[in-house]
Amino acid sequence: MNEYEHVNPKFHHILGLSKTERKDFLYQDRWIGYKQAEKVLTILSDLIRRPARNRISNLLFIAEPNNGKSTIVKKFVDTYEPDFVEDDCKHQRPVILAESPPKADEKELYIAILEQFMTPYRASSTKIKLRYQMYHLFRKLKVRMLILDEIHSLMAGTPVKQREVMNVIKAMSNELKIPIVGVGTVDALTVVHYDEQHASRFEAIKLKRWELNEDFQELVASFERVLPLKKPSDLSDPDSAELLFTISNGNIGNLHQLLIKCASYAIDNDVECINLEIIKKHGWVKPTQQSTFQEID
Repeated sequence: MNEYEHVNPKFHHILGLSKTERKDFLYQDRWIGYKQAEKVLTILSDLIRRPARNRISNLLFIAEPNNGKSTIVKKFVDTYEPDFVEDDCKHQRPVILAESPPKADEKELYIAILEQFMTPYRASSTKIKLRYQMYHLFRKLKVRMLILDEIHSLMAGTPVKQREVMNVIKAMSNELKIPIVGVGTVDALTVVHYDEQHASRFEAIKLKRWELNEDFQELVASFERVLPLKKPSDLSDPDSAELLFTISNGNIGNLHQLLIKCASYAIDNDVECINLEIIKKHGWVKPTQQSTFQEID
């Protein structure tokens, strides 16, 4: 029997590293698959494969803050990075992921998208010039999907500006005949559904908040498989899972940060597993809540 059965075999070598290196490993981006995430990836994959047509279906993907939506989108985008496409398609960019501007502004939207092409442009150019440069790059690189992250930020603008930007997004979809995916919090519904025409083009899907059930136990067990601890923690045990759920409030981002802090403590103090005492000690870790802090004694 392998003494490190509780850790994914591809990470066994990490267990032989120093404490500092193992703690650094905790903070590296790592994909944790779960049912809801896989369903969203399937929806995105189906959407990008649809043939071009006059009226394109778009998608609004929403979730609570820090609940995994951006991680899922990044996983999808990574699948379509140039390194993964065929040799004769190396100069294609199937998916463009851009962060929405901090306020509803047509020109700032064009600039945010052009930034992702890593090609020269003049920020001082007119909106028309920026728009057609963007269209040219989309066609040249055969972009098949545009994803606008943090789309709820478009609420920071007057209703007139919001309508202008949403009209621009609709025109982009019509002109390029590609699906546009908006990613954000529930507030994004206010922006997209302000006008019935826009609402009819955006199907909305929402990540549910986690519940304390077998799915959550499977999730914490998946996390345990990537924690560089030398002893099993048995995080899916009902008592541990319930305590993790209570502290994280069913938020996957909170859970991730909580487990990082607990695992780091276990490494520093040669405990090498996360037990109930350690979880209770880190009950203050709730990043999505304001004014949350750890008292130093």
